[in-house]
Amino acid sequence: MRTRSTTARKWLCTVTALAAALTVSSAARPASAGERSGQLRLNQTQFMATHNSYHREVSHPEQGVQRQFDPGAATGNLEYSHASLPEQLARQKARGIELDVFPDPQGGLYADPLIRKRAGLPPMGGAEWKKPGFKVMHWADFDYRTSCVAFRDCLRQVKRWSERQGGGHTTVPILLELKRTDPRLEEQGGAKSPPWDTAMLDALDREIRAVFGERGLVTPDDVRRRGKTLERSVLDHGWPRLREARGRVMFLMDNDDQEIQDAYRAGGRESLQGRVLFTDSRPGRPDAAFVKWNDPTGANVGVIRDLVRRGYFVRTRSDVPVDQASSGDRGMLRDALRSGAQMVSTDYPSPGLAARHGSDYLAELPGGMTVRCNPVTARHCPVRVVER
Repeated sequence: MRTRSTTARKWLCTVTALAAALTVSSAARPASAGERSGQLRLNQTQFMATHNSYHREVSHPEQGVQRQFDPGAATGNLEYSHASLPEQLARQKARGIELDVFPDPQGGLYADPLIRKRAGLPPMGGAEWKKPGFKVMHWADFDYRTSCVAFRDCLRQVKRWSERQGGGHTTVPILLELKRTDPRLEEQGGAKSPPWDTAMLDALDREIRAVFGERGLVTPDDVRRRGKTLERSVLDHGWPRLREARGRVMFLMDNDDQEIQDAYRAGGRESLQGRVLFTDSRPGRPDAAFVKWNDPTGANVGVIRDLVRRGYFVRTRSDVPVDQASSGDRGMLRDALRSGAQMVSTDYPSPGLAARHGSDYLAELPGGMTVRCNPVTARHCPVRVVER
């Protein structure tokens, strides 16, 4: 989860610049023959996803420590817990998830969270924290509770759910935020994570491939055409057809940190050759296929619609903790859906989750569908329900 600290002036400049760059392609593209015949492409759908999908709240004593340390915690923005990943995919109709990943090559780096000591709690049990490998949590030493500790275990849960569907589900994007430990907590004796250098990113790719294999993934190599950049391939030829990508997952990099992105594209991989993740990019870059644009409100609706029309795969959000849950306002959700962003993330995919904050806020597709034809790029699609 990120705080919204960008000034209004910087936000307006960014929106204006990108909108100008996209003006030449802002006209609505007519439905293709493929759409009319139901031959949808992966990016011609829209679905709900969950934000910080692994997240579980820490204990009440630890929440008290959180409020003292972090002003945001005092507003309740860490007070939400998700069902397990298979439950989200099966019962809550999520078709996208988000995992925050920390490197732990030696094992045990995050096994004794600082906040537990501050709250007077005993050390944690659980062998999974002590094993080498990537770990999944929100904030090391501070907001660490998770429904699946080991990254590989999280992926295996998704794979087992997918196998039970018999390959019939639409492609499930998995958004990864590659995290570092908090310097403030490091100074107080907390863990210090190793860097996300190219070697560590190589290890992350291997971990993903070890679970899903090549046949279970949609990767940049599946999209890029010979002799073209990834961006030109997406804009000129489009994404794989939905029927070809069913039963698979694909991975998206949440980080817009250039240091991490440069390490991932190092070694002549400007178009993500041989890579698993699609980077959060911007138009004009060789690796531009996926764009994260979290705020769909105001002028951003038009920006996202232009990106989607051109062929980019966009992730946005329908709510932020705990604004919509407190007010019950669905305006941001409506903007997100009409923007055409394919992946719309929420913290409230089921009735009752927002009740603790005083509302019945719920984020879902119209009619409670699991996946629908994209309202921007497949408006004339005859397929009413892409996946029930």
